[in-house]
Amino acid sequence: MAHAHLDEVKHYLLDLQDRLCQALAAEDGQADFREDSWTREEGGGGRSRVIENGGVFEKGGVNFSHVYGAQLPPSATAARPELTGRSFHAVGVSWVLHPENPHVPTSHGNVRFFIAEKDGEAPVWWFGGGYDLTPFYPMLEDVRHWHRVARDACAPFGDDVYPRYKAWCDDYFYLKHRDETRGVGGLFFDDLNADGFEHCFAFQRAVGDSFLDAYLPIVQRRRGDDYTQQQRDFQLYRRGRYVEFNLVWDRGTLFGLQSGGRTESILMSLPPLAAWEYGFTPAPGSPEETLYRDYLRPRDWLGEEAS
Repeated sequence: MAHAHLDEVKHYLLDLQDRLCQALAAEDGQADFREDSWTREEGGGGRSRVIENGGVFEKGGVNFSHVYGAQLPPSATAARPELTGRSFHAVGVSWVLHPENPHVPTSHGNVRFFIAEKDGEAPVWWFGGGYDLTPFYPMLEDVRHWHRVARDACAPFGDDVYPRYKAWCDDYFYLKHRDETRGVGGLFFDDLNADGFEHCFAFQRAVGDSFLDAYLPIVQRRRGDDYTQQQRDFQLYRRGRYVEFNLVWDRGTLFGLQSGGRTESILMSLPPLAAWEYGFTPAPGSPEETLYRDYLRPRDWLGEEAS
């Protein structure tokens, strides 16, 4: 039964990758995704798709992978030592989009499924995933739209689901060494296996299927906005935070590297250009200061009117 579930999820994820790439390339209008299939010596492989130097996206990727092996890596068993020594299958789609225009936010998402098995014992399985938004300039209507779509995707599964996974996202995408969130959050869930496979799989599909509704209207609204070199410089500076999070804190990056995944695909999430500046402080009264003060912290975006 476990492998029938795996096949069902894998079929959905391959289709999701196709749909994401088709819609994002159509929105970009100038560039298309190029595909690079790969195999993993220890078991499995994937297909990486990357778009570069387009009309909207300076760099983006939508990756599918299915890796398996005789033993879960330490990043997966640290929090769940009872899984040590189990064989595993991990299948997922992850995506990240780095637009060139600083007024269009960066966005990231993934949906994934794990099965850990051991002879004589029942398989242990769970879903995980979510999506998050990293704006460089404070656009309240964009953030509210993003969270509204996320809330609506969660609504059929219970009134408590969006608040719980929104809070988990705020907590996960937090740069402890900077004391700030990476962006304005969204949804994050992991270890999801309550209420049976069909319920959990339906939720994973709701998250994956809602991403384009959350992101594309923002892209369409902002892609034509004029920007200055100073705004571009600030975007590259803030991209540095994205790099810091992925290389220092992200469990997915660690799992991929520890499990012998394909390094090029794992690090596809990094932007093509980023910058660091010593002791940067935003100018008083500037949009950059507003971003730091009001956006890079957990907030109830759909609650009271924001300042």
